[in-house]
Amino acid sequence: MATTPALAVCGTAFHAPTTRGLEVLHDVTVGVDAAGTIVAIAPNGSSAAAELVAGAAAVERLTGSQRLLPGLVDLHIHAPQWPQLGTGLDLPLEEWLLEHTFPLEARYADERFAESVWEHIVPTLLGCGTTTAVYYSSIHERATEMLAEQCVRSGQRAFVGRVGMDHPQGTPEWYRDGSATAGIDASARSVDAIRRVAGRDPLVQPILTPRFVPACTDELLRGMGELAASTGVRVQTHCSESDWQHRESIARYGRSDAAALDSFGLVRRGSVLAHGDLLGDEDLALIVDRGAGIAHCPLSNAYFGNAVFPTRHALTRGVQVGLGTDVAGGAHPGLLSQCAMAVTASRMLEDGVDAAQPSAHRGRDGSRIDIGTAFHLATAGGAAVLGIPVGSFSVGYHFDAIVVDTAASNIGLRCWDDIDSEQGVFEKIVRLAGPAELTAVWVAGRRLVG
Repeated sequence: MATTPALAVCGTAFHAPTTRGLEVLHDVTVGVDAAGTIVAIAPNGSSAAAELVAGAAAVERLTGSQRLLPGLVDLHIHAPQWPQLGTGLDLPLEEWLLEHTFPLEARYADERFAESVWEHIVPTLLGCGTTTAVYYSSIHERATEMLAEQCVRSGQRAFVGRVGMDHPQGTPEWYRDGSATAGIDASARSVDAIRRVAGRDPLVQPILTPRFVPACTDELLRGMGELAASTGVRVQTHCSESDWQHRESIARYGRSDAAALDSFGLVRRGSVLAHGDLLGDEDLALIVDRGAGIAHCPLSNAYFGNAVFPTRHALTRGVQVGLGTDVAGGAHPGLLSQCAMAVTASRMLEDGVDAAQPSAHRGRDGSRIDIGTAFHLATAGGAAVLGIPVGSFSVGYHFDAIVVDTAASNIGLRCWDDIDSEQGVFEKIVRLAGPAELTAVWVAGRRLVG
Protein backbone atom coordinates (compact mmCIF):
# COMPACT_ATOMS: atom_id res chain seq x y z
CA MET A 1 0.00 0.00 0.00
CA ALA A 2 1.09 3.56 -0.64
CA THR A 3 0.28 4.53 2.97
CA THR A 4 0.67 2.20 5.93
CA PRO A 5 -2.36 2.54 8.23
CA ALA A 6 -1.95 3.27 11.91
CA LEU A 7 -5.42 1.85 12.61
CA ALA A 8 -7.65 -0.71 10.95
CA VAL A 9 -11.29 -1.04 12.03
CA CYS A 10 -13.11 -4.16 10.85
CA GLY A 11 -16.89 -4.54 10.88
CA THR A 12 -20.12 -3.23 9.41
CA ALA A 13 -20.50 0.53 9.12
CA PHE A 14 -23.45 2.85 8.61
CA HIS A 15 -23.26 6.32 7.11
CA ALA A 16 -25.46 8.78 5.22
CA PRO A 17 -23.19 10.81 2.92
CA THR A 18 -26.15 12.33 1.02
CA THR A 19 -29.72 13.33 1.79
CA ARG A 20 -30.83 10.06 0.21
CA GLY A 21 -30.05 8.51 3.58
CA LEU A 22 -28.52 5.29 4.81
CA GLU A 23 -25.68 3.46 3.10
CA VAL A 24 -24.49 0.20 4.64
CA LEU A 25 -20.85 -0.80 4.30
CA HIS A 26 -21.16 -4.52 4.97
CA ASP A 27 -18.23 -6.22 6.70
CA VAL A 28 -15.41 -3.91 5.67
CA THR A 29 -12.03 -2.77 6.94
CA VAL A 30 -11.40 0.95 7.26
CA GLY A 31 -7.73 1.93 7.18
CA VAL A 32 -6.67 5.13 8.95
CA ASP A 33 -3.22 6.72 8.74
CA ALA A 34 -1.22 8.32 11.54
CA ALA A 35 -2.74 11.73 10.77
CA GLY A 36 -6.24 10.34 11.37
CA THR A 37 -7.25 10.30 7.71
CA ILE A 38 -9.08 7.41 6.03
CA VAL A 39 -6.71 5.94 3.44
CA ALA A 40 -8.67 2.88 2.27
CA ILE A 41 -11.92 0.96 2.71
CA ALA A 42 -11.92 -2.67 1.59
CA PRO A 43 -14.31 -5.63 1.89
CA ASN A 44 -13.25 -8.12 4.52
CA GLY A 45 -11.94 -11.29 2.95
CA SER A 46 -10.22 -9.35 0.19
CA SER A 47 -6.46 -9.08 -0.20
CA ALA A 48 -6.74 -5.31 0.25
CA ALA A 49 -8.41 -5.75 3.66
CA ALA A 50 -5.83 -8.32 4.70
CA GLU A 51 -3.06 -5.89 3.74
CA LEU A 52 -4.67 -3.13 5.80
CA VAL A 53 -4.90 -5.36 8.85
CA ALA A 54 -1.40 -6.76 8.45
CA GLY A 55 0.15 -3.30 8.19
CA ALA A 56 -1.80 -1.56 10.91
CA ALA A 57 -0.29 -0.66 14.25
CA ALA A 58 -3.68 -1.21 15.91
CA VAL A 59 -6.63 -3.35 14.82
CA GLU A 60 -10.18 -2.97 16.11
CA ARG A 61 -12.54 -5.85 15.28
CA LEU A 62 -16.21 -5.14 15.88
CA THR A 63 -18.47 -7.88 17.21
CA GLY A 64 -21.73 -8.91 15.60
CA SER A 65 -23.68 -6.57 17.89
CA GLN A 66 -21.52 -3.53 17.12
CA ARG A 67 -21.79 -1.03 14.28
CA LEU A 68 -19.45 1.77 13.21
CA LEU A 69 -21.01 5.20 12.54
CA PRO A 70 -19.53 8.62 11.71
CA GLY A 71 -19.07 10.98 14.63
CA LEU A 72 -21.85 13.50 15.21
CA VAL A 73 -21.54 17.17 14.21
CA ASP A 74 -23.46 19.45 16.59
CA LEU A 75 -23.77 22.86 14.94
CA HIS A 76 -25.27 24.80 17.86
CA ILE A 77 -24.30 24.55 21.54
CA HIS A 78 -24.38 27.26 24.21
CA ALA A 79 -21.62 25.90 26.44
CA PRO A 80 -22.21 28.36 29.35
CA GLN A 81 -25.82 27.21 29.59
CA TRP A 82 -24.78 23.67 30.52
CA PRO A 83 -25.65 24.06 34.24
CA GLN A 84 -29.24 25.05 33.38
CA LEU A 85 -29.84 22.10 31.04
CA GLY A 86 -33.46 20.97 31.37
CA THR A 87 -34.76 23.98 33.32
CA GLY A 88 -36.87 27.08 32.73
CA LEU A 89 -38.33 25.93 29.45
CA ASP A 90 -41.85 27.09 30.27
CA LEU A 91 -40.94 30.71 29.48
CA PRO A 92 -40.86 32.63 26.19
CA LEU A 93 -37.37 32.99 24.76
CA GLU A 94 -36.82 36.63 25.71
CA GLU A 95 -37.89 35.97 29.33
CA TRP A 96 -35.81 32.79 29.53
CA LEU A 97 -32.74 34.72 28.45
CA LEU A 98 -33.21 37.56 30.93
CA GLU A 99 -34.33 35.50 33.91
CA HIS A 100 -32.13 32.42 33.56
CA THR A 101 -29.51 32.56 30.85
CA PHE A 102 -27.87 35.97 31.05
CA PRO A 103 -27.42 35.78 34.85
CA LEU A 104 -25.78 32.38 34.43
CA GLU A 105 -23.54 33.46 31.55
CA ALA A 106 -22.38 36.49 33.56
CA ARG A 107 -20.82 34.09 36.08
CA TYR A 108 -18.12 33.06 33.60
CA ALA A 109 -16.07 36.05 34.69
CA ASP A 110 -15.12 33.59 37.45
CA GLU A 111 -12.46 31.40 35.86
CA ARG A 112 -12.79 28.63 38.44
CA PHE A 113 -16.51 28.37 37.72
CA ALA A 114 -15.85 28.32 33.99
CA GLU A 115 -13.28 25.57 34.38
CA SER A 116 -15.69 23.42 36.41
CA VAL A 117 -18.29 23.63 33.65
CA TRP A 118 -15.92 23.10 30.73
CA GLU A 119 -14.39 20.04 32.43
CA HIS A 120 -17.85 18.50 32.51
CA ILE A 121 -19.50 19.50 29.24
CA VAL A 122 -16.78 18.56 26.75
CA PRO A 123 -16.14 14.97 27.93
CA THR A 124 -19.88 14.43 28.38
CA LEU A 125 -20.63 15.48 24.81
CA LEU A 126 -17.84 13.25 23.52
CA GLY A 127 -19.49 10.40 25.41
CA CYS A 128 -22.71 11.23 23.53
CA GLY A 129 -20.83 10.84 20.23
CA THR A 130 -20.38 14.56 19.50
CA THR A 131 -17.02 14.53 17.77
CA THR A 132 -17.47 18.04 16.30
CA ALA A 133 -19.02 20.80 18.41
CA VAL A 134 -19.80 24.40 17.47
CA TYR A 135 -19.79 26.35 20.73
CA TYR A 136 -21.06 29.71 21.84
CA SER A 137 -19.08 30.79 24.88
CA SER A 138 -19.84 33.88 27.00
CA ILE A 139 -18.60 37.46 26.51
CA HIS A 140 -15.50 36.67 28.62
CA GLU A 141 -12.22 36.30 26.76
CA ARG A 142 -10.43 34.13 29.29
CA ALA A 143 -13.39 31.80 29.80
CA THR A 144 -13.65 31.39 26.02
CA GLU A 145 -9.95 30.61 25.74
CA MET A 146 -10.32 28.06 28.55
CA LEU A 147 -13.15 26.35 26.65
CA ALA A 148 -10.85 26.02 23.65
CA GLU A 149 -8.13 24.64 25.93
CA GLN A 150 -10.53 22.02 27.28
CA CYS A 151 -11.50 20.96 23.77
CA VAL A 152 -7.81 20.54 22.91
CA ARG A 153 -7.18 18.51 26.08
CA SER A 154 -10.20 16.30 25.45
CA GLY A 155 -9.43 15.88 21.73
CA GLN A 156 -12.79 17.15 20.49
CA ARG A 157 -13.02 18.85 17.10
CA ALA A 158 -14.55 22.21 17.92
CA PHE A 159 -15.32 25.74 16.81
CA VAL A 160 -15.33 28.11 19.79
CA GLY A 161 -16.65 31.67 19.78
CA ARG A 162 -16.65 34.54 22.25
CA VAL A 163 -20.15 36.02 22.18
CA GLY A 164 -20.43 39.65 21.06
CA MET A 165 -23.42 41.60 22.43
CA ASP A 166 -23.63 45.32 23.17
CA HIS A 167 -27.14 46.62 22.52
CA PRO A 168 -28.36 48.75 25.45
CA GLN A 169 -32.00 47.71 24.93
CA GLY A 170 -31.35 44.08 24.01
CA THR A 171 -28.97 43.15 26.83
CA PRO A 172 -28.75 43.87 30.57
CA GLU A 173 -26.26 46.49 31.70
CA TRP A 174 -24.40 43.92 33.81
CA TYR A 175 -23.89 41.49 30.90
CA ARG A 176 -22.79 43.14 27.68
CA ASP A 177 -19.74 44.50 25.91
CA GLY A 178 -18.88 48.03 27.03
CA SER A 179 -19.21 49.31 23.47
CA ALA A 180 -19.20 48.06 19.91
CA THR A 181 -15.50 48.85 19.62
CA ALA A 182 -14.78 46.96 22.84
CA GLY A 183 -16.74 43.95 21.60
CA ILE A 184 -15.00 43.89 18.21
CA ASP A 185 -11.56 44.23 19.78
CA ALA A 186 -12.30 41.49 22.32
CA SER A 187 -13.48 39.16 19.56
CA ALA A 188 -10.32 39.86 17.55
CA ARG A 189 -8.16 39.05 20.58
CA SER A 190 -10.20 35.91 21.20
CA VAL A 191 -9.60 34.70 17.63
CA ASP A 192 -5.86 35.13 18.13
CA ALA A 193 -5.95 33.40 21.53
CA ILE A 194 -7.82 30.35 20.22
CA ARG A 195 -5.45 30.05 17.29
CA ARG A 196 -2.52 30.07 19.74
CA VAL A 197 -4.20 27.39 21.85
CA ALA A 198 -4.86 25.20 18.82
CA GLY A 199 -1.37 25.43 17.36
CA ARG A 200 -0.23 24.77 13.83
CA ASP A 201 -2.70 22.02 12.82
CA PRO A 202 -5.83 23.05 14.67
CA LEU A 203 -8.49 20.58 15.66
CA VAL A 204 -10.02 23.56 17.45
CA GLN A 205 -10.78 26.79 15.58
CA PRO A 206 -12.28 30.19 16.44
CA ILE A 207 -15.68 31.26 15.18
CA LEU A 208 -17.00 34.82 15.32
CA THR A 209 -20.20 34.99 17.34
CA PRO A 210 -22.45 38.05 17.26
CA ARG A 211 -25.29 36.69 19.40
CA PHE A 212 -28.24 37.91 17.34
CA VAL A 213 -29.73 41.15 16.04
CA PRO A 214 -31.63 42.13 19.22
CA ALA A 215 -28.42 41.93 21.29
CA CYS A 216 -26.12 43.78 18.86
CA THR A 217 -25.84 47.35 17.62
CA ASP A 218 -25.30 48.03 13.94
CA GLU A 219 -21.74 49.07 14.69
CA LEU A 220 -20.96 45.74 16.34
CA LEU A 221 -22.59 43.73 13.55
CA ARG A 222 -20.69 45.71 10.90
CA GLY A 223 -17.40 45.30 12.75
CA MET A 224 -17.90 41.56 13.14
CA GLY A 225 -18.58 41.26 9.41
CA GLU A 226 -15.40 43.18 8.66
CA LEU A 227 -13.48 40.99 11.09
CA ALA A 228 -14.80 37.86 9.38
CA ALA A 229 -13.67 39.20 6.01
CA SER A 230 -10.19 40.16 7.23
CA THR A 231 -9.48 36.97 9.22
CA GLY A 232 -11.34 34.34 7.19
CA VAL A 233 -12.91 33.05 10.39
CA ARG A 234 -16.36 31.45 10.21
CA VAL A 235 -19.43 33.14 11.69
CA GLN A 236 -22.25 31.82 13.83
CA THR A 237 -25.39 33.66 14.93
CA HIS A 238 -29.12 33.15 15.46
CA CYS A 239 -31.38 33.85 12.51
CA SER A 240 -35.20 34.08 12.52
CA GLU A 241 -35.43 31.73 15.49
CA SER A 242 -38.74 33.02 16.88
CA ASP A 243 -41.48 35.54 16.18
CA TRP A 244 -39.81 37.91 18.66
CA GLN A 245 -36.40 37.79 16.98
CA HIS A 246 -37.80 37.79 13.45
CA ARG A 247 -40.00 40.83 14.13
CA GLU A 248 -37.10 42.70 15.74
CA SER A 249 -35.22 42.63 12.43
CA ILE A 250 -38.24 43.70 10.39
CA ALA A 251 -39.02 46.55 12.79
CA ARG A 252 -35.42 47.71 12.90
CA TYR A 253 -34.37 47.27 9.27
CA GLY A 254 -37.54 46.74 7.27
CA ARG A 255 -36.13 43.43 6.09
CA SER A 256 -35.76 39.84 7.24
CA ASP A 257 -33.16 38.65 9.70
CA ALA A 258 -31.14 36.92 6.98
CA ALA A 259 -31.13 39.98 4.73
CA ALA A 260 -30.12 42.24 7.62
CA LEU A 261 -27.27 39.96 8.67
CA ASP A 262 -26.14 39.73 5.07
CA SER A 263 -25.98 43.52 4.80
CA PHE A 264 -23.32 43.42 7.54
CA GLY A 265 -21.27 40.72 5.79
CA LEU A 266 -22.26 37.99 8.24
CA VAL A 267 -23.94 35.58 5.82
CA ARG A 268 -20.93 34.09 4.09
CA ARG A 269 -19.37 30.74 3.25
CA GLY A 270 -19.29 28.62 6.38
CA SER A 271 -21.68 30.83 8.36
CA VAL A 272 -23.85 28.80 10.75
CA LEU A 273 -27.29 30.36 11.03
CA ALA A 274 -29.10 28.80 13.97
CA HIS A 275 -32.79 27.84 13.73
CA GLY A 276 -34.10 29.69 10.66
CA ASP A 277 -37.69 28.70 11.46
CA LEU A 278 -39.27 31.78 9.87
CA LEU A 279 -37.05 32.15 6.79
CA GLY A 280 -38.81 32.73 3.48
CA ASP A 281 -37.80 31.47 0.05
CA GLU A 282 -35.86 34.67 -0.72
CA ASP A 283 -33.89 34.12 2.48
CA LEU A 284 -33.17 30.50 1.57
CA ALA A 285 -31.96 31.57 -1.88
CA LEU A 286 -29.67 34.14 -0.25
CA ILE A 287 -28.21 31.53 2.09
CA VAL A 288 -27.51 29.19 -0.83
CA ASP A 289 -25.92 32.01 -2.83
CA ARG A 290 -23.62 32.95 0.04
CA GLY A 291 -22.58 29.36 0.83
CA ALA A 292 -23.91 29.54 4.40
CA GLY A 293 -25.98 26.90 6.17
CA ILE A 294 -28.63 26.35 8.83
CA ALA A 295 -28.35 24.64 12.20
CA HIS A 296 -31.76 23.01 12.62
CA CYS A 297 -32.54 22.60 16.33
CA PRO A 298 -35.80 20.60 16.39
CA LEU A 299 -36.16 20.14 20.13
CA SER A 300 -35.45 23.71 21.21
CA ASN A 301 -37.67 24.97 18.38
CA ALA A 302 -40.57 23.21 20.10
CA TYR A 303 -39.98 25.45 23.12
CA PHE A 304 -38.83 28.73 21.59
CA GLY A 305 -39.15 28.67 17.81
CA ASN A 306 -42.88 29.41 17.37
CA ALA A 307 -42.74 27.35 14.17
CA VAL A 308 -41.41 24.10 12.70
CA PHE A 309 -38.39 24.53 10.46
CA PRO A 310 -39.30 23.19 6.98
CA THR A 311 -36.33 20.87 6.61
CA ARG A 312 -37.43 19.07 3.45
CA HIS A 313 -38.32 22.33 1.74
CA ALA A 314 -34.95 23.88 2.62
CA LEU A 315 -33.07 20.82 1.33
CA THR A 316 -35.10 20.88 -1.88
CA ARG A 317 -34.08 24.53 -2.34
CA GLY A 318 -30.41 23.53 -2.06
CA VAL A 319 -29.75 24.82 1.45
CA GLN A 320 -27.02 23.14 3.48
CA VAL A 321 -28.63 21.97 6.73
CA GLY A 322 -27.18 20.33 9.82
CA LEU A 323 -28.49 19.62 13.31
CA GLY A 324 -27.91 21.32 16.64
CA THR A 325 -28.91 20.47 20.18
CA ASP A 326 -29.08 24.16 21.19
CA VAL A 327 -28.03 23.26 24.71
CA ALA A 328 -29.65 24.44 26.94
CA GLY A 329 -32.72 25.51 24.95
CA GLY A 330 -32.70 21.92 23.77
CA ALA A 331 -32.98 19.87 26.93
CA HIS A 332 -30.94 16.87 25.76
CA PRO A 333 -27.21 16.89 25.02
CA GLY A 334 -27.09 14.02 22.52
CA LEU A 335 -27.50 14.56 18.79
CA LEU A 336 -28.95 11.10 18.07
CA SER A 337 -32.12 12.08 19.92
CA GLN A 338 -32.25 15.22 17.78
CA CYS A 339 -32.42 13.00 14.68
CA ALA A 340 -35.57 11.39 16.05
CA MET A 341 -36.99 14.80 16.96
CA ALA A 342 -36.23 16.13 13.47
CA VAL A 343 -38.27 13.29 11.98
CA THR A 344 -41.11 13.89 14.44
CA ALA A 345 -41.16 17.63 13.76
CA SER A 346 -41.26 17.05 10.00
CA ARG A 347 -44.20 14.68 10.39
CA MET A 348 -46.07 17.21 12.54
CA LEU A 349 -45.46 19.88 9.92
CA GLU A 350 -46.75 17.64 7.13
CA ASP A 351 -49.76 16.24 8.99
CA GLY A 352 -50.65 19.31 11.04
CA VAL A 353 -51.51 19.45 14.72
CA ASP A 354 -54.77 21.34 15.10
CA ALA A 355 -57.59 18.81 15.26
CA ALA A 356 -60.12 21.63 14.91
CA GLN A 357 -59.03 21.99 11.27
CA PRO A 358 -60.08 19.58 8.51
CA SER A 359 -57.32 17.02 7.91
CA ALA A 360 -56.74 18.25 4.36
CA HIS A 361 -55.90 21.74 5.68
CA ARG A 362 -53.87 20.92 8.79
CA GLY A 363 -50.40 20.43 7.42
CA ARG A 364 -47.84 21.23 4.75
CA ASP A 365 -47.55 18.50 2.12
CA GLY A 366 -44.13 17.11 1.27
CA SER A 367 -42.50 18.05 4.56
CA ARG A 368 -41.54 14.74 6.10
CA ILE A 369 -38.02 13.41 6.31
CA ASP A 370 -36.93 9.92 7.31
CA ILE A 371 -34.39 8.79 9.88
CA GLY A 372 -31.66 8.32 7.27
CA THR A 373 -31.99 11.92 6.10
CA ALA A 374 -32.01 13.11 9.71
CA PHE A 375 -28.80 11.18 10.37
CA HIS A 376 -27.26 12.77 7.29
CA LEU A 377 -28.01 16.18 8.83
CA ALA A 378 -26.33 15.09 12.09
CA THR A 379 -23.16 13.99 10.28
CA ALA A 380 -22.30 14.83 6.67
CA GLY A 381 -24.86 17.64 6.48
CA GLY A 382 -23.40 19.49 9.44
CA ALA A 383 -19.91 18.92 8.09
CA ALA A 384 -20.94 20.43 4.75
CA VAL A 385 -22.19 23.58 6.49
CA LEU A 386 -18.76 23.95 8.11
CA GLY A 387 -16.87 22.86 5.01
CA ILE A 388 -14.85 20.16 6.77
CA PRO A 389 -14.13 16.58 5.57
CA VAL A 390 -15.91 14.57 8.27
CA GLY A 391 -19.31 12.93 8.63
CA SER A 392 -18.95 9.98 6.28
CA PHE A 393 -16.57 7.11 5.61
CA SER A 394 -14.74 8.24 2.50
CA VAL A 395 -11.08 8.11 1.53
CA GLY A 396 -9.43 11.42 2.38
CA TYR A 397 -11.88 12.20 5.19
CA HIS A 398 -10.92 12.45 8.84
CA PHE A 399 -11.74 9.34 10.83
CA ASP A 400 -14.21 10.76 13.35
CA ALA A 401 -16.31 7.79 14.36
CA ILE A 402 -18.32 6.06 17.04
CA VAL A 403 -19.11 2.43 17.81
CA VAL A 404 -22.58 1.52 19.05
CA ASP A 405 -23.01 -1.87 20.75
CA THR A 406 -26.63 -2.99 20.75
CA ALA A 407 -25.78 -5.74 23.25
CA ALA A 408 -24.69 -3.13 25.81
CA SER A 409 -28.19 -1.68 26.14
CA ASN A 410 -30.64 -2.12 28.99
CA ILE A 411 -33.29 0.22 27.53
CA GLY A 412 -34.83 -1.96 24.83
CA LEU A 413 -32.21 -1.51 22.12
CA ARG A 414 -31.98 -5.13 21.04
CA CYS A 415 -31.52 -6.50 17.57
CA TRP A 416 -33.36 -9.68 16.60
CA ASP A 417 -31.53 -11.78 14.04
CA ASP A 418 -34.68 -13.15 12.41
CA ILE A 419 -36.49 -9.79 12.37
CA ASP A 420 -34.09 -6.87 11.92
CA SER A 421 -32.47 -5.99 8.62
CA GLU A 422 -29.46 -3.67 8.71
CA GLN A 423 -31.93 -0.83 8.03
CA GLY A 424 -33.82 -1.88 11.15
CA VAL A 425 -30.64 -2.04 13.23
CA PHE A 426 -29.73 1.44 12.02
CA GLU A 427 -33.13 2.88 12.90
CA LYS A 428 -33.00 1.38 16.38
CA ILE A 429 -29.52 2.74 16.98
CA VAL A 430 -30.38 6.28 15.92
CA ARG A 431 -33.65 6.37 17.86
CA LEU A 432 -32.57 4.52 21.00
CA ALA A 433 -28.80 4.60 21.54
CA GLY A 434 -27.21 6.78 24.20
CA PRO A 435 -23.88 7.03 26.02
CA ALA A 436 -24.23 3.55 27.54
CA GLU A 437 -24.31 2.01 24.08
CA LEU A 438 -21.45 4.12 22.67
CA THR A 439 -18.45 1.92 23.40
CA ALA A 440 -15.82 3.78 21.36
CA VAL A 441 -15.32 7.31 20.04
CA TRP A 442 -12.50 8.46 17.74
CA VAL A 443 -11.62 11.95 16.58
CA ALA A 444 -9.02 12.20 13.80
CA GLY A 445 -8.12 8.56 14.41
CA ARG A 446 -7.44 9.07 18.11
CA ARG A 447 -9.53 6.93 20.42
CA LEU A 448 -11.05 9.09 23.15
CA VAL A 449 -13.77 6.87 24.64
CA GLY A 450 -13.77 3.14 25.30
